[in-house]
Amino acid sequence: MVKFGIRNGVQRYRCRVCRRTLSDAPENPLVNLRVPFEKAVQVVSLLCESTGIRACERLTGLNRRTVFNILKVAGQKAADFMDEKIRDVRAEWVQSDEINSFVYCKQRNADENDTERGDQYTFLSVDRRSKLIINWLVGKRTRENADIFMRDLRRRVPIRFNLTTDGWRIYSGYDGAVLSAMGTDIDYATETKRFAPKETFLPRRLIGIKKRSWIGNPDMKMATTCHAERTNLSVRLFTRRFTRCTLGYSKLLDHHKLAVALFIWHFNFARKHGAYGVTPAYAAGIAGKEPMKIEDLFNWKPSELSTN
Repeated sequence: MVKFGIRNGVQRYRCRVCRRTLSDAPENPLVNLRVPFEKAVQVVSLLCESTGIRACERLTGLNRRTVFNILKVAGQKAADFMDEKIRDVRAEWVQSDEINSFVYCKQRNADENDTERGDQYTFLSVDRRSKLIINWLVGKRTRENADIFMRDLRRRVPIRFNLTTDGWRIYSGYDGAVLSAMGTDIDYATETKRFAPKETFLPRRLIGIKKRSWIGNPDMKMATTCHAERTNLSVRLFTRRFTRCTLGYSKLLDHHKLAVALFIWHFNFARKHGAYGVTPAYAAGIAGKEPMKIEDLFNWKPSELSTN
């Protein structure tokens, strides 16, 4: 390497063999984005408060492609961060549920074999006590995805715990995804809710609840999915792509997955939950008391000991 001039006060070098150049500049937490750090933090703050891509473009003065690139960097870092940090969770009661959305178009307008368009479901597992979102998966509502989702939950909660899901037969049954992933080392129950026929402009009324024990000896008094459903409400409130009857829906599945990862990181580690006044990650014992900042996410580096 030989010196190759100074740019913006930083010494540059060039290789005599391959002619590539490098500099002494510190590593850029935004990877290859040429955007002020403060602008990137502002964009992520807006995205985490249910602001759409074009609204971010108008508010920040950045091109929408730059906003997408910032989402990619922040969303991927959020996913990697949680994959490393959310391990060995000591949750006694866990609830799993799915929230519906669509990508590019409604399912009736999509090819039935197209896995990246039409209806997409976000699978979530929530610790009833701390409200921590333990794991998630975005994809079609299929047996294959249910198996992946439940195996991932087993990997993150290694102890025996009470699990409650809705009455979806793919989960329950004696050949269901829960039994396949966890065997009999779990206390598993389902809660099925029945609603009255939909009336014009009125929400459907709950008219019945049926609970059933499937595996082990679950505490039927604690068997409910209400806390997971309340978390679904937060997903729709703080993620623009889940807002119904608008143009904010995702056009690409990859962007949808990154937006979900960014929301879950912010929900778990950066926002104080109203029930406790601390973050769910602190309540679960996997993070410090002070909420993380977006700057911390950008500057975070994966541990060399972490494994996928």
